[in-house]
Amino acid sequence: MSSVAAPRRMWSVDDYERMIAAGVFRDDDRCELLEGEVVDMSPIGPDHAGKVNRLNRLLILRLGNRATVAVQNPVRLPPLSMPQPDLAILRPRGDDYSRSHPAPADVFWVIEVADTTLARDRAKLRLYAEAGVPEVWIVNLPESCLEVYRRPSGGRYEDAIVTRPGDRCAAAAFPDAALEVAEVLG
Repeated sequence: MSSVAAPRRMWSVDDYERMIAAGVFRDDDRCELLEGEVVDMSPIGPDHAGKVNRLNRLLILRLGNRATVAVQNPVRLPPLSMPQPDLAILRPRGDDYSRSHPAPADVFWVIEVADTTLARDRAKLRLYAEAGVPEVWIVNLPESCLEVYRRPSGGRYEDAIVTRPGDRCAAAAFPDAALEVAEVLG
């Protein structure tokens, strides 16, 4: 007897948000919607959490009220993706995004901290580029560098820069808020 693969169900961002509202997922479930599939996220180890905490602190100090720094919150990339980047630096909004998750037009840039998740975080670059997210940083812990991607076009980023300890890096939206790569990496 031969087996037949069952068709996979692709979920939209709207479907996913309805499932969340209906309580399909528990509060402590760590998952995100990527290309129509609900994908489990890796557990967060202390080193990863510490890097996210450090970046959160540094960015709030540098940016003040010019941006909202969202930590591990969803970003809507309709129609089929709603990733949860480690940090999303957003345009300030009066409701602090309590009425709806941010869309690409709300995003200055996103940051992914990658240790065991480097391949997945690099795969998300296409999703961010297709949606028009202007800039993505990958804090590449295995290779001790900061990867900076800018100018989305056709599902990829035109500019890719690798910075290392000793370098400084600033988001295109905030050239006055440069960070030392060494302080980003810790």
